[in-house]
Amino acid sequence: MIRLRRIMAKDGGAEAFLASYRARAEADSAAAEKVVAAVIADIRRDGDKALLSYTERFDGARLPASEVPRKAVSAALDKVDPAFLSALRRAADNIRDFHERQTRQSWFVTGDGTLLGQRVRPLKRVGVYVPGGTASYPSSVLMNVLPAKAAGVPEVCMATPPRADGTVNPRILAAAAVAGVDRVFAMGGAQAVAAFAYGTESVPRVDKIVGPGNIYVATAKRLVFGAVDIDMIAGPSEILVLADQTANPAFVAADLLSQAEHDPLSSSILVTTCSRLADDVDAELSRRIESLPRKDIIKRALSGYGAAVLCADMDEAVDMANELAPEHLEVMTKDPMSLLGRLDNAGSVFLGPYSPEPLGDYFAGPNHVLPTSGTARFFSPLSAESFVKVSSFIRYGEDALRTCRGDIVALARAEGLDAHAESVEARFCR
Repeated sequence: MIRLRRIMAKDGGAEAFLASYRARAEADSAAAEKVVAAVIADIRRDGDKALLSYTERFDGARLPASEVPRKAVSAALDKVDPAFLSALRRAADNIRDFHERQTRQSWFVTGDGTLLGQRVRPLKRVGVYVPGGTASYPSSVLMNVLPAKAAGVPEVCMATPPRADGTVNPRILAAAAVAGVDRVFAMGGAQAVAAFAYGTESVPRVDKIVGPGNIYVATAKRLVFGAVDIDMIAGPSEILVLADQTANPAFVAADLLSQAEHDPLSSSILVTTCSRLADDVDAELSRRIESLPRKDIIKRALSGYGAAVLCADMDEAVDMANELAPEHLEVMTKDPMSLLGRLDNAGSVFLGPYSPEPLGDYFAGPNHVLPTSGTARFFSPLSAESFVKVSSFIRYGEDALRTCRGDIVALARAEGLDAHAESVEARFCR
């Protein structure tokens, strides 16, 4: 029998659970960092030689070169199941449409002898990391590549680990073809991140690296940040279901299980005003879990980071949801739209009983690369805006500068920066 731990929103147990919930992503990565730092140093020093050596060592594939020929990428479209390809294309259409609506334009304003504005332009080259090996995530290709394309990035490169025979999973390649990836490299792990960050003889240096990965990939992204930009350091997956007495316990249980199967550190939380619902959800969890292939992982996740938080009323429940700031927030209440404006901290919000979290993972259009570990308080999902940079510009005429000359000089001298003041004065004291 599965029973989610019961927590009253306003007692000490809630604070203890919150502390455990937040700390679960803070696993000691010292050992991984030591390994990753050595890999990065080798790639910077030896380039392709080190890259191919690590590919053979970690992936068991001996390759003559890392880049996958364009013909092999396009040929994958004929190797995958037609139903899968059709679904992939429909999902891509939705994701592309959503992210094209996010694009910003350059702008300027003029005044008396002044011109001010911002120039918005895409990054030149982006690297997308897609996990491989035993797992295959074509959806990650779409979610990371299509926003970059919507932003107008001229060159999107993708890295994914090869299989032991040197080939790349055809579903990953098919997704790359559908999304419009420009170059694909059969390389994985920290060595792929390092190759993108610093470049090798055959792998171009990129401006930004995005995409999920294991602890070695995440650590590598953290270590190369500054040499390149990154999307975020993603933690374990999370779902919070905010529900009242009208929620269907079978739906709630199914959705909690959908996230618990990711990883033993995944978090599945029910926040509700109805204790009867929590009991019914337990029964549904127990009924459904035994038929799932990843039930051992699910049980560990629910035991460690699953909970039913009982609240006195919906105001308290909303406050708890905002405090937890989950990656995925489902709202299964009588009137979910009435709560939307009060739910301030969440990566993505799913409204109503027929908006399950996998709808966002695969198909609806919003991005599934979301802030985790409470960072939805200040981070946003991956978007088209993640792939642009902005420069401001200023043009003042002589009369316009003369008008504000005294103010600039006063501020500069107040900060003890006399050369700044003289830079303005020089234009009028000739």
